Amino acid sequence: MISRALRIAAAGLIGLAGLASAAFAADPSWKADVPEIRIGILGSENSGGGLAEYNGFKSLLEKTFNVPVKLYPSSDYAGIMNAMAAGQVDISLLGASSYAGLWLDCKCVEPMAVSIEKDGTPGYYSVLYVKADSPYQKLADLKGKSLAFGDPNSTSGYLIPNFDLKDQGYDPASFFGSTGFSGGHEQSVIAVLKGQYDAGVGWSSQQGDIAQGFTTGVFHSMVGKGLLDMKQIRILWQSGLIPNSPWTVRSALPEAFRKDFTDFLMALPKEHHDIYVAVQEGDGLGYKRVGRDFFEGIVKMREAQMQARRKS
Repeated sequence: MISRALRIAAAGLIGLAGLASAAFAADPSWKADVPEIRIGILGSENSGGGLAEYNGFKSLLEKTFNVPVKLYPSSDYAGIMNAMAAGQVDISLLGASSYAGLWLDCKCVEPMAVSIEKDGTPGYYSVLYVKADSPYQKLADLKGKSLAFGDPNSTSGYLIPNFDLKDQGYDPASFFGSTGFSGGHEQSVIAVLKGQYDAGVGWSSQQGDIAQGFTTGVFHSMVGKGLLDMKQIRILWQSGLIPNSPWTVRSALPEAFRKDFTDFLMALPKEHHDIYVAVQEGDGLGYKRVGRDFFEGIVKMREAQMQARRKS
Protein backbone atom coordinates (compact mmCIF):
# COMPACT_ATOMS: atom_id res chain seq x y z
CA MET A 1 0.00 0.00 0.00
CA ILE A 2 1.41 3.35 -1.02
CA SER A 3 2.00 5.63 1.99
CA ARG A 4 0.15 8.92 2.35
CA ALA A 5 3.40 10.87 1.95
CA LEU A 6 4.20 9.08 -1.33
CA ARG A 7 0.66 9.62 -2.62
CA ILE A 8 0.97 13.34 -1.91
CA ALA A 9 4.34 13.55 -3.65
CA ALA A 10 3.09 11.61 -6.68
CA ALA A 11 -0.05 13.72 -6.98
CA GLY A 12 2.03 16.88 -6.99
CA LEU A 13 4.15 15.71 -9.90
CA ILE A 14 1.23 14.86 -12.18
CA GLY A 15 -0.08 17.44 -14.64
CA LEU A 16 1.98 20.47 -13.66
CA ALA A 17 1.57 22.11 -17.05
CA GLY A 18 -1.91 23.56 -16.46
CA LEU A 19 -1.19 26.43 -14.07
CA ALA A 20 2.37 26.93 -15.32
CA SER A 21 1.13 27.74 -18.80
CA ALA A 22 -1.50 30.16 -17.56
CA ALA A 23 -0.90 33.91 -17.21
CA PHE A 24 2.64 33.82 -15.79
CA ALA A 25 5.75 34.73 -17.75
CA ALA A 26 8.50 32.12 -18.08
CA ASP A 27 10.96 34.64 -16.62
CA PRO A 28 9.02 37.08 -14.41
CA SER A 29 10.05 40.72 -14.05
CA TRP A 30 10.90 40.21 -10.38
CA LYS A 31 13.34 37.32 -10.94
CA ALA A 32 16.45 39.48 -10.41
CA ASP A 33 15.11 40.66 -7.05
CA VAL A 34 13.79 37.24 -6.01
CA PRO A 35 16.30 34.71 -7.42
CA GLU A 36 14.77 31.99 -5.26
CA ILE A 37 11.52 31.64 -3.34
CA ARG A 38 12.05 30.69 0.30
CA ILE A 39 9.03 29.16 2.02
CA GLY A 40 8.81 28.52 5.74
CA ILE A 41 6.70 25.54 6.72
CA LEU A 42 5.58 24.30 10.09
CA GLY A 43 6.91 20.75 10.21
CA SER A 44 4.26 18.20 11.13
CA GLU A 45 4.77 16.92 14.64
CA ASN A 46 4.57 13.25 13.74
CA SER A 47 5.18 10.78 10.93
CA GLY A 48 4.56 11.63 7.31
CA GLY A 49 4.22 15.38 7.74
CA GLY A 50 5.79 18.68 6.84
CA LEU A 51 7.92 18.46 3.72
CA ALA A 52 5.87 15.72 2.02
CA GLU A 53 2.77 17.91 1.82
CA TYR A 54 4.78 20.61 0.03
CA ASN A 55 6.57 18.50 -2.60
CA GLY A 56 3.98 19.09 -5.31
CA PHE A 57 3.59 22.76 -4.36
CA LYS A 58 7.35 23.31 -4.62
CA SER A 59 7.60 21.59 -8.02
CA LEU A 60 4.67 23.53 -9.41
CA LEU A 61 6.08 26.87 -8.24
CA GLU A 62 9.44 26.12 -9.86
CA LYS A 63 7.82 25.12 -13.15
CA THR A 64 5.46 28.11 -13.12
CA PHE A 65 8.00 30.85 -12.40
CA ASN A 66 11.27 29.22 -13.50
CA VAL A 67 12.77 30.10 -10.11
CA PRO A 68 14.18 27.64 -7.56
CA VAL A 69 12.13 27.12 -4.42
CA LYS A 70 13.60 26.20 -1.04
CA LEU A 71 11.57 24.86 1.87
CA TYR A 72 12.55 25.77 5.41
CA PRO A 73 10.78 23.57 7.98
CA SER A 74 10.49 24.72 11.57
CA SER A 75 9.33 22.81 14.62
CA ASP A 76 7.37 25.83 15.89
CA TYR A 77 5.81 29.10 14.78
CA ALA A 78 8.51 31.19 16.48
CA GLY A 79 11.19 29.81 14.16
CA ILE A 80 9.27 30.88 11.05
CA MET A 81 8.34 34.26 12.53
CA ASN A 82 11.96 35.03 13.42
CA ALA A 83 13.17 33.93 9.98
CA MET A 84 10.64 36.16 8.19
CA ALA A 85 11.50 39.13 10.41
CA ALA A 86 15.19 38.60 9.57
CA GLY A 87 14.49 38.36 5.83
CA GLN A 88 15.59 34.72 5.70
CA VAL A 89 12.18 33.37 4.62
CA ASP A 90 9.87 35.07 2.13
CA ILE A 91 6.51 33.33 2.48
CA SER A 92 4.69 31.10 4.93
CA LEU A 93 1.24 29.80 5.73
CA LEU A 94 1.06 31.25 9.24
CA GLY A 95 -1.67 30.96 11.83
CA ALA A 96 -3.68 34.14 12.40
CA SER A 97 -2.06 34.69 15.81
CA SER A 98 1.43 34.11 14.41
CA TYR A 99 0.79 36.60 11.62
CA ALA A 100 -0.55 39.13 14.13
CA GLY A 101 2.41 38.69 16.46
CA LEU A 102 4.89 39.03 13.62
CA TRP A 103 3.18 42.11 12.22
CA LEU A 104 3.13 43.76 15.66
CA ASP A 105 6.82 42.93 16.08
CA CYS A 106 8.23 44.10 12.75
CA LYS A 107 5.46 45.58 10.54
CA CYS A 108 7.27 43.71 7.77
CA VAL A 109 4.66 41.26 6.48
CA GLU A 110 1.22 41.24 4.90
CA PRO A 111 -1.44 38.59 4.37
CA MET A 112 -2.31 37.51 0.83
CA ALA A 113 -5.09 34.93 1.02
CA VAL A 114 -6.93 32.50 3.28
CA SER A 115 -8.69 29.25 2.44
CA ILE A 116 -12.46 28.98 2.28
CA GLU A 117 -14.20 26.13 4.07
CA LYS A 118 -16.81 23.86 2.49
CA ASP A 119 -19.68 26.01 3.80
CA GLY A 120 -18.18 29.18 2.32
CA THR A 121 -16.78 30.61 5.56
CA PRO A 122 -13.14 31.76 5.73
CA GLY A 123 -12.63 30.40 9.22
CA TYR A 124 -12.41 27.46 11.61
CA TYR A 125 -12.78 26.73 15.32
CA SER A 126 -10.74 26.01 18.39
CA VAL A 127 -12.06 22.94 20.20
CA LEU A 128 -11.36 21.44 23.59
CA TYR A 129 -11.42 17.66 23.77
CA VAL A 130 -10.88 14.78 26.18
CA LYS A 131 -10.47 11.01 25.85
CA ALA A 132 -13.76 9.36 24.98
CA ASP A 133 -13.43 6.91 27.89
CA SER A 134 -12.76 9.67 30.43
CA PRO A 135 -15.44 10.69 32.97
CA TYR A 136 -15.54 14.28 31.69
CA GLN A 137 -18.83 15.11 29.98
CA LYS A 138 -18.84 18.92 30.14
CA LEU A 139 -16.36 21.74 30.59
CA ALA A 140 -17.20 22.21 34.28
CA ASP A 141 -16.05 18.64 34.96
CA LEU A 142 -12.47 19.68 34.16
CA LYS A 143 -12.06 21.97 37.17
CA GLY A 144 -8.68 21.25 38.76
CA LYS A 145 -7.62 19.00 35.88
CA SER A 146 -4.78 19.46 33.36
CA LEU A 147 -5.00 21.15 29.96
CA ALA A 148 -2.57 20.93 27.04
CA PHE A 149 -2.13 24.05 24.94
CA GLY A 150 -0.23 23.66 21.67
CA ASP A 151 2.21 26.42 20.74
CA PRO A 152 2.41 29.88 22.41
CA ASN A 153 2.03 31.45 18.94
CA SER A 154 -0.91 29.25 17.92
CA THR A 155 -4.31 30.85 17.39
CA SER A 156 -6.54 27.86 18.14
CA GLY A 157 -3.97 26.10 20.29
CA TYR A 158 -3.52 28.99 22.73
CA LEU A 159 -4.65 32.57 21.95
CA ILE A 160 -8.36 31.97 21.34
CA PRO A 161 -9.06 29.31 24.00
CA ASN A 162 -7.12 31.33 26.56
CA PHE A 163 -9.23 34.45 25.87
CA ASP A 164 -12.58 32.79 25.24
CA LEU A 165 -12.50 30.39 28.17
CA LYS A 166 -11.63 33.27 30.48
CA ASP A 167 -14.54 35.33 29.12
CA GLN A 168 -16.86 32.38 29.76
CA GLY A 169 -15.80 32.05 33.39
CA TYR A 170 -13.21 29.31 32.96
CA ASP A 171 -9.96 31.25 33.28
CA PRO A 172 -7.30 28.64 32.40
CA ALA A 173 -4.90 30.15 34.94
CA SER A 174 -7.22 29.36 37.86
CA PHE A 175 -9.85 26.90 36.62
CA PHE A 176 -7.46 24.14 35.59
CA GLY A 177 -5.11 22.50 38.03
CA SER A 178 -2.27 22.87 35.54
CA THR A 179 -1.67 23.91 31.94
CA GLY A 180 1.29 23.38 29.65
CA PHE A 181 2.49 23.61 26.06
CA SER A 182 2.75 20.30 24.25
CA GLY A 183 4.59 21.81 21.28
CA GLY A 184 1.87 21.46 18.65
CA HIS A 185 -1.64 20.31 17.80
CA GLU A 186 -0.76 16.68 17.16
CA GLN A 187 1.38 16.47 20.27
CA SER A 188 -1.58 17.69 22.34
CA VAL A 189 -3.86 14.98 20.96
CA ILE A 190 -1.28 12.27 21.59
CA ALA A 191 -0.57 13.58 25.09
CA VAL A 192 -4.28 13.40 25.93
CA LEU A 193 -4.60 9.89 24.50
CA LYS A 194 -1.60 8.78 26.57
CA GLY A 195 -3.09 10.27 29.74
CA GLN A 196 -0.39 12.92 30.12
CA TYR A 197 -3.08 15.63 30.10
CA ASP A 198 -6.79 15.41 30.86
CA ALA A 199 -7.78 17.72 28.00
CA GLY A 200 -6.30 19.49 25.00
CA VAL A 201 -7.18 22.19 22.51
CA GLY A 202 -6.76 22.16 18.75
CA TRP A 203 -8.21 23.34 15.45
CA SER A 204 -11.07 21.95 13.39
CA SER A 205 -13.47 23.01 10.64
CA GLN A 206 -16.26 21.22 12.53
CA GLN A 207 -17.78 20.37 9.14
CA GLY A 208 -18.18 17.14 7.26
CA ASP A 209 -17.81 13.51 8.32
CA ILE A 210 -16.90 13.25 11.99
CA ALA A 211 -15.39 9.82 11.41
CA GLN A 212 -12.89 11.45 9.02
CA GLY A 213 -12.01 14.12 11.58
CA PHE A 214 -14.20 16.68 9.74
CA THR A 215 -12.99 18.35 6.51
CA THR A 216 -9.88 20.08 7.88
CA GLY A 217 -8.02 20.35 11.15
CA VAL A 218 -5.73 18.38 13.42
CA PHE A 219 -8.19 15.50 13.76
CA HIS A 220 -8.61 15.23 9.98
CA SER A 221 -4.85 15.20 9.49
CA MET A 222 -4.27 12.57 12.16
CA VAL A 223 -7.10 10.31 10.95
CA GLY A 224 -5.58 10.47 7.46
CA LYS A 225 -2.20 9.39 8.86
CA GLY A 226 -3.70 6.55 10.86
CA LEU A 227 -2.78 8.24 14.15
CA LEU A 228 -6.31 8.77 15.44
CA ASP A 229 -9.75 7.18 15.47
CA MET A 230 -12.41 9.78 16.25
CA LYS A 231 -14.02 7.29 18.63
CA GLN A 232 -11.03 7.89 20.90
CA ILE A 233 -11.93 11.51 21.73
CA ARG A 234 -14.90 13.61 22.82
CA ILE A 235 -15.23 17.35 22.10
CA LEU A 236 -16.54 19.38 25.03
CA TRP A 237 -16.15 22.98 23.85
CA GLN A 238 -16.00 25.01 20.67
CA SER A 239 -14.92 28.63 20.17
CA GLY A 240 -16.45 31.19 17.87
CA LEU A 241 -15.29 31.36 14.25
CA ILE A 242 -11.57 32.13 13.86
CA PRO A 243 -10.07 33.65 10.68
CA ASN A 244 -8.31 30.98 8.63
CA SER A 245 -4.52 30.90 8.44
CA PRO A 246 -3.14 33.50 6.01
CA TRP A 247 -0.54 32.94 3.34
CA THR A 248 1.86 35.65 4.48
CA VAL A 249 4.59 37.42 2.50
CA ARG A 250 7.35 39.86 3.38
CA SER A 251 6.25 43.39 2.46
CA ALA A 252 9.74 44.29 1.20
CA LEU A 253 9.42 41.92 -1.76
CA PRO A 254 8.47 43.45 -5.15
CA GLU A 255 4.79 44.21 -5.64
CA ALA A 256 4.85 42.25 -8.90
CA PHE A 257 6.07 39.16 -7.05
CA ARG A 258 3.43 39.51 -4.36
CA LYS A 259 0.73 39.84 -7.01
CA ASP A 260 2.00 36.88 -9.03
CA PHE A 261 2.19 34.65 -5.96
CA THR A 262 -1.32 35.62 -4.89
CA ASP A 263 -2.63 34.93 -8.40
CA PHE A 264 -0.85 31.58 -8.28
CA LEU A 265 -2.68 30.73 -5.06
CA MET A 266 -6.05 31.80 -6.42
CA ALA A 267 -5.67 29.49 -9.44
CA LEU A 268 -4.29 26.54 -7.47
CA PRO A 269 -7.52 24.93 -6.14
CA LYS A 270 -9.07 24.63 -9.59
CA GLU A 271 -5.96 23.82 -11.60
CA HIS A 272 -4.25 21.50 -9.10
CA HIS A 273 -6.77 20.51 -6.49
CA ASP A 274 -4.64 17.70 -5.00
CA ILE A 275 -1.79 20.13 -4.27
CA TYR A 276 -4.22 22.60 -2.70
CA VAL A 277 -5.62 19.87 -0.44
CA ALA A 278 -2.11 18.73 0.52
CA VAL A 279 -0.79 22.13 1.64
CA GLN A 280 -4.07 23.05 3.37
CA GLU A 281 -4.27 19.63 5.03
CA GLY A 282 -7.88 19.22 3.94
CA ASP A 283 -10.43 20.25 1.33
CA GLY A 284 -12.25 23.54 0.82
CA LEU A 285 -13.67 25.86 -1.80
CA GLY A 286 -10.45 27.68 -2.66
CA TYR A 287 -8.90 30.93 -1.52
CA LYS A 288 -10.08 34.44 -0.66
CA ARG A 289 -7.84 37.51 -1.03
CA VAL A 290 -7.48 39.32 2.29
CA GLY A 291 -5.74 42.35 3.75
CA ARG A 292 -4.66 43.39 7.22
CA ASP A 293 -8.16 44.47 8.22
CA PHE A 294 -9.34 40.86 8.01
CA PHE A 295 -7.23 40.08 11.10
CA GLU A 296 -7.94 43.28 13.06
CA GLY A 297 -9.63 41.40 15.92
CA ILE A 298 -6.79 38.89 16.23
CA VAL A 299 -4.19 41.68 16.15
CA LYS A 300 -5.96 43.51 19.00
CA MET A 301 -6.20 40.29 20.99
CA ARG A 302 -2.52 39.51 20.43
CA GLU A 303 -1.57 43.07 21.37
CA ALA A 304 -3.51 42.80 24.63
CA GLN A 305 -1.76 39.51 25.36
CA MET A 306 1.67 41.11 24.80
CA GLN A 307 0.80 44.06 27.04
CA ALA A 308 -0.36 41.73 29.81
CA ARG A 309 2.94 39.83 29.64
CA ARG A 310 4.93 43.06 29.97
CA LYS A 311 3.01 43.96 33.15
CA SER A 312 3.46 40.55 34.76
